Amino acid sequence: MAVPARTCGSSRPGPARTALPWPRRGPRPGPGASGPPRPLLLLLQPLLLLPLLAAPGASAYSFPQQHTMQHWARRLEQEIDGVMRIFGGVQQLREIYKDNRNLFEVQENEPQKLVEKVAGDIESLLDRKVQALKRLADAAENFQKAHRWQDNIKEEDIVYYDAKADAELDDPEIEDMERGSKVSTLRLDFVEDSNFKNKVNYSYTAVQIPTDIYKGSTVILNELNWTEALENVFTENRRQDPTLLWQVFGSATGVTRYYPATPWRAPKKIDLYDVRRRPWYIQGASSPKDMVIIVDVSGSVSGLTLKLMKTSVCEMLDTLSDDDYVNVASFNEKAQPVSCFTHLVQANVRNKKVFKEAVQGMVAKGTTGYKAGFEYAFDQLQNSNITRANCNKMIMMFTDGGEDRVQDVFEKYNWPNRTVRVFTFSVGQHNYDVTPLQWMACANKGYYFEIPSIGAIRINTQEYLDVLGRPMVLAGKEAKQVQWTNVYEDALGLGLVVTGTLPVFNLTQDGPGEKKNQLILGVMGIDVALNDIKRLTPNYTLGANGYVFAIDLNGYVLLHPNLKPQSNFREPVTLDFLDAELEDENKEEIRRSMIDGNRGHKQIRTLVRSLDERYIDEVTRNYTWVPIRNTNYSLGLVLPPYGTFYLQANLSDQILQVKYFEFLLPSSFESEGHVFIAPREYCKDLNASDNNTEFLKNFIELMEKVTPDSKQCNNFLLHNLILDTGITQQLVERVWRDQDLNTYSLLAVFAATDGGITRVFPNKAAEDWMESPEPFGASFYRRSLDNRGYVFKPPHQDALLRPLELENDTVGILVSTAVEFSLGGRTLRPAVVGVKLDLEAWAEKFKVLASNRTHQDQPQKQCGPSSHCEMDCEVNNEDLLCVLIDDGGFLVLSNQNHQWDQVGRFFSEVDANLMLALYNNSFYTRKESYDYQAACAPQPPGNLGAAPRGVFVPTIADFLNLAWWTSAAAWSLFQQLLYGLIYHSWFQADPAEAEGNPEARESSCVMKQTQYYFGSVNASYNAIIDCGNCSRLFHAQRLTNTNLLFVVAEKPLCSQCEAGRLLQKETHSDGPEQCELVQRPRYRRGPHICFDYNATEDTSDCGRGASFPPSLSILVSLQLLLLLGLPPGPQAPVHAQASRRL
Repeated sequence: MAVPARTCGSSRPGPARTALPWPRRGPRPGPGASGPPRPLLLLLQPLLLLPLLAAPGASAYSFPQQHTMQHWARRLEQEIDGVMRIFGGVQQLREIYKDNRNLFEVQENEPQKLVEKVAGDIESLLDRKVQALKRLADAAENFQKAHRWQDNIKEEDIVYYDAKADAELDDPEIEDMERGSKVSTLRLDFVEDSNFKNKVNYSYTAVQIPTDIYKGSTVILNELNWTEALENVFTENRRQDPTLLWQVFGSATGVTRYYPATPWRAPKKIDLYDVRRRPWYIQGASSPKDMVIIVDVSGSVSGLTLKLMKTSVCEMLDTLSDDDYVNVASFNEKAQPVSCFTHLVQANVRNKKVFKEAVQGMVAKGTTGYKAGFEYAFDQLQNSNITRANCNKMIMMFTDGGEDRVQDVFEKYNWPNRTVRVFTFSVGQHNYDVTPLQWMACANKGYYFEIPSIGAIRINTQEYLDVLGRPMVLAGKEAKQVQWTNVYEDALGLGLVVTGTLPVFNLTQDGPGEKKNQLILGVMGIDVALNDIKRLTPNYTLGANGYVFAIDLNGYVLLHPNLKPQSNFREPVTLDFLDAELEDENKEEIRRSMIDGNRGHKQIRTLVRSLDERYIDEVTRNYTWVPIRNTNYSLGLVLPPYGTFYLQANLSDQILQVKYFEFLLPSSFESEGHVFIAPREYCKDLNASDNNTEFLKNFIELMEKVTPDSKQCNNFLLHNLILDTGITQQLVERVWRDQDLNTYSLLAVFAATDGGITRVFPNKAAEDWMESPEPFGASFYRRSLDNRGYVFKPPHQDALLRPLELENDTVGILVSTAVEFSLGGRTLRPAVVGVKLDLEAWAEKFKVLASNRTHQDQPQKQCGPSSHCEMDCEVNNEDLLCVLIDDGGFLVLSNQNHQWDQVGRFFSEVDANLMLALYNNSFYTRKESYDYQAACAPQPPGNLGAAPRGVFVPTIADFLNLAWWTSAAAWSLFQQLLYGLIYHSWFQADPAEAEGNPEARESSCVMKQTQYYFGSVNASYNAIIDCGNCSRLFHAQRLTNTNLLFVVAEKPLCSQCEAGRLLQKETHSDGPEQCELVQRPRYRRGPHICFDYNATEDTSDCGRGASFPPSLSILVSLQLLLLLGLPPGPQAPVHAQASRRL
């Protein structure tokens, strides 16, 4: 058979192809298509190819026929199977386990019992923290009730440890500012404590006061005075429960007192930490909220005032948590949402980001129409067809002022019950009458605030929480309910934590017979490190692919192996269970059941992503779940079917222990192969190390001092480790030692076990071993357990960037398979064995196996002009492309020498045209998902000019105009200059740097992940890549018992047929379209309790303007001093005055 030559510009020698018209298809799916192939086309393609393959022509070579390629595939399968049978030692290792049957017992994982036990242990752990919380809250209320308010209290009367004092002493500017301070600050000694990952002092508490609050104000000094008594309660709590971590009282005045004392982690820039803005405080201080923010964008709101409003809205959004719902609208004559959200949406991080970006686009024009704004807001709050908090309802209005009171709107929507609170904010420096704004707030159980400048934004956008706390305080003991937060990053370096919170109420009365106080004093919190909860869960008995997870009422994970936030951010870690795993309908059902507090069990077929995030496997998993009582959490257990049973070593024979232990000594490696041991917590005194050689050395030194049965050691881990050391040594003795690896072009053979042993033979091969020493953390190990047959793993491309560093300049390809055996009807997979192929040698072998030669020494078949030959992958490698691609779409082997350095790359980077054809013909399926835990480098600022961003810059004419200087606008700008010297950005502060870790330079972002896996086609398949005279024939076939696809294709002659390239690399993304996601919100439930109303609430305190009008002379002198770079005197900063009244 001959195929006449084709032309595309210049021609080159190659197989000829007839000029007959090629069969064409209809419109082809592009790179984004993912549907199944057309059945009719699949049936007709082999018939269409017959005349092409059989056409006579001038050349002696033709494209190989289907049966020929199937024959090559069988040869490849047989070669792989033969090598694995000889060197893998699967059968021999089975026999070794059975021969040593007396050295271990087979234990069973009973999912229901396991999950109930763990849930009970977690409940007990959290309950101990709850009891400590209640003692603290009760004590705080009693201390404050007994405290006698002192109007004349002085700074020298108060002695406490200022957590920021040490950092401030290192800063000469702050030191000069504090020189006049009379506060007596303690100087403490600290000791390193591994539990806190910090230096602590157990004899004292520490106090942190926000930078924008004056430490010497009467309110703050009285707060410091009465909270000092909490020190003894903190200490007693720790005596009763030594496992307690941070105990914290966050005061509504902004003061934080925590125990034990430790220096504050001061950032390089100004410290913007304010406990009242932390997620745990917000959750504990009020019930969930439905909030509508309306912003006046009429023509009078322009310049600086509009910028203040934008910043205020963003700060307001930061006071909301995932239990809250919000929408933001602007109004003039009409009201309209600022974003694509047309109704209340959950106040999660991604939705708030949409709002913040949309708010920046607001433009001032038109006339003020309060009626339009309030009607829009009430309509939003009355919409019952959407998911919402269904608790506190409120409207927050930002405006520069107006005369309309819109009483008719309130009469229609809110009176007489007044179920919606109205908070009004007068923004900017102006001379408008604010009486209507005050009336609106007072008539609707709200509060009136003034925001004259940027310094007033943070305090005034968070004090509304005091108003929302009134019904809680009046409810008394009924409202004293402990709540547990989402996961978040601890500000003091403890890592990921959850916090139990309990509100603290003011129990004082204004006078005899008077109504009791309705102010919330603050929130008490106790941290629980996630690592402490993880220690209560089984891990190594569940196997490499079994795990425990927990979620809250929002569906966010508390525990999950995929919970791995990449950076330190101030927002909570809100990873949904359906984002932690690959989402499907079964998991949606499981998630809903867990949120509802039900028990359940379900076996499902699902997709899982490999540990290295390059592959997708379809697997069977058993999910079992129960609620954790007295909490908002639910616990789940996931087990693969082969994880039902596990081995537990029983090495009572100490002589045998010593014998097996000797195979861990480096002196045995030359004869028995190199041993890597998993870096597990075998004993309390074992020093960890990232270097496995050093870790093994530490382990051996410890074992010379203690026995595997020591009480300070984990006997299960130690016995299994030593048993597997002996088991794998017997594999060396029976199989590996007498084999010549070079005969079959093998670089190494290896075995890895559940017990934590990875043995690599020969010893020199360990120098190039790049896999994790923890089998449970190695992608090849976990994938081999989930897949039948032989799993090929080409090296990651990074390894190929340094080929000269590898021994003999070779690159290895791992081939592994699980060892499965049954004892008494109980099936186990306790180990994985495999070989490491020499890439270059196996590439040559691959050519021979996919050729017309039967073995490598046979001479190549010569094909003359009068004889007929089929092309093969060896003789015709200039015209025929032959490759092995794994199930993730990565190149494993090629008959093209120049592609050897591309092994491990996604095949679309090697041959985009062919990979797209494989995808379009359903050999591969694509799975796209999003990583919400990624960290990205900060984007460079868009404005590189000298002037700060977003600030009104006056002209020369303005400076020369006396009227301008006497206007409120000039004084407002003057204040911005003051804050501009302090804040990183006048209107866009960098919270990650200012508040968080000083080393943090990254921001949270979303990354799009794309993986490919084998599709529905599982047979031999011929097809044409249709492109006129540039079309290509190709054949593809799965290799049995492997994760490989064998592909033979004509090499491309033309470039115009290059199609869009499929992408597999992780890319930066905005994530799924939020505007579409909110139309189908995921199921969630809010907290079980709600305190938004109390008939005895006194609403007379509803705001009357600025509580502390500053002296003009002090304001001018202070600002001039700062502007000139001179240290101010001890006067209180104007913006630092505490406005709270106790």
